Parts: sequence; C-alpha cells; structure tokens
Amino acid sequence: MLDFYRFKHFKDYPHLMHVVSTKSSTLPYSFSLALHTGEDEESIIQNRKNLANQLYTNAKLHFIVANQTHSDNIQHIIEEETKGWESIGDAIKACDALITNLPNVVLSILTADCVPILLYDKKNHAIAAIHAGWKGTKAEITKKTVQRMEDTFGSNPNDIIAGIAPSIGKCCYEVGEDVAKHFFHIPQSYTQINTKYMLDLPYINKKQLLKAGLQEQNIEMSNICTSCDTNRFFSYRKEKGCSGRFMSMIALKDQK
Repeated sequence: MLDFYRFKHFKDYPHLMHVVSTKSSTLPYSFSLALHTGEDEESIIQNRKNLANQLYTNAKLHFIVANQTHSDNIQHIIEEETKGWESIGDAIKACDALITNLPNVVLSILTADCVPILLYDKKNHAIAAIHAGWKGTKAEITKKTVQRMEDTFGSNPNDIIAGIAPSIGKCCYEVGEDVAKHFFHIPQSYTQINTKYMLDLPYINKKQLLKAGLQEQNIEMSNICTSCDTNRFFSYRKEKGCSGRFMSMIALKDQK
C-alpha cells in the first residue's frame, strides 16, 4: 500500500480525488515518477502503474503530464485522453499549469522542491494543477491560473479551494539577490542573511491566490519543506541534484 499526502479540506468533496505521492524504499528509484531524468523507463512506468492502481477505479482514468519548463503557460485539457503518462514524447508541450472540467482526467505535476498547487472550483466542478518554481512564481502563474479558470469555466474565486503541496521552504531556500529582487515588493516573502536571501515560495504563491480573490480559509498549506523531509519527499537541492520526482495529482470523479 502506497503512502500518500492528502489535504484535509479536499476530503470534504466526494467527487474530488487528489494525492501527493511520497518516497518508497521498496520500489525502484525510491518511487520516482519522472520519465525525463534518465532512469530506466520501464521501471518508472511501472511505478506510475502502481500509483494508478491505488486511485479511484470506478471508471477509466486519463492521466495528463506536461513537459514543465518554468513558464506561465496554461493548458486547458478538453479531451478525455492520456498524455505523457507512458512516454514523454506525447506529454503536453512547454506547460506549467493544467486546467479541466472533465471527469476522470488526472492532472499531474512533477516536483522535487518547486511548489505544486492544486485548485478545485467546488461550484462549477473544475480543477487545476500548477507547477511554480521561482520563475513561474515571478510570472504569477498561480494568479493567472485562477484568472484562466474564471475566463474558461466562469469560476468565482470565492468558490475555489486550494492546496499548496510540499515544497522547499523559507528555512532552506537560499538564493542570491538576482532571484530575490523579483520579490522585494512582497512583505515577509524573504529573510536577508548577509548577502543571501531565504525565499518563501509557498507563501508567495499563497499571496497570489489571495490577490486572485481566494478566501484565506480556503487555502490549505502543507507546511512541509521537501529539503527538511527527504525521508518522504525528493529534494533537488538537499539531495544535490537528485533525479527523483514526486507527483501532485487532482481529478474529478464521474458524478453519473
């Protein structure tokens, strides 16, 4: 049985499925789910199949994986088909946020320190999965994804609930002024230590959600730092360029 991290307030909605994968000492590559980092492809695909077998299975699921490029590109998934699950060749191109209102379509984000954000419009039954590194955060991909949900599905930010999944925290994310300067205008987004800055990407993305109109009580923070908890999560920084990635996933169950 796989161990998943889950958000408490998402559990209140029976038509919503979500998981955040964690490491496993008994599966190949500590249960990495990344096809783009050079591991044996068959082993990673088997890891993904093991994950899929643990999910909601009353209907056929379609898995969507993007070729993440630290952009602010947002892709609306309009067809019930699988992309990027068994091959990176058909992954969604150059995209860092996915949205859909289709049932049984699993939106997936791969990370090992960057910030994964999951969104659910509980009124219009639409979802999003966002990958926000510092470049995507600078480009306000999280705020833009909420706006895209408004434009595409008629979402009201008051109806959207959010989960900010495990990612590197302010305690461990040391950057130079070249990166930190993009966030100097956001109070409490960093702490300066001599010439270095400890940057709080989860907090900055929460501020973007608030700026987009979400209610603070509808935003759940994991408050888990991947660099501090490498027993459960991959950390590119702490593990010195590790190739492992975990997945944050969200889907709508068929309501028929």
